[in-house]
Amino acid sequence: MDRLSLVLILATGPVLAGGLVTILMSLGIYGWAYVLPAGVIGWLLAWPAGYAISRRIKRQDPDFDHTRDGGDGILPDPSAPEA
Repeated sequence: MDRLSLVLILATGPVLAGGLVTILMSLGIYGWAYVLPAGVIGWLLAWPAGYAISRRIKRQDPDFDHTRDGGDGILPDPSAPEA
């Protein structure tokens, strides 16, 4: 799990949950027995959606280097000898 997908989960959760609730309300279904599960399903689908969007963004980015060391933002020097 990467940091970008965690941020995207915060964006996709309300979109998916709100979309499902909006669909139910547009169909005339207003009961809590239907609306609450639709919201929960939307939040549960947020993780796979955020992860898929993150992977797609990183695949299309030519400057993204998945082999970098650490996570501190410092790329390893390819000419440096191994320790």
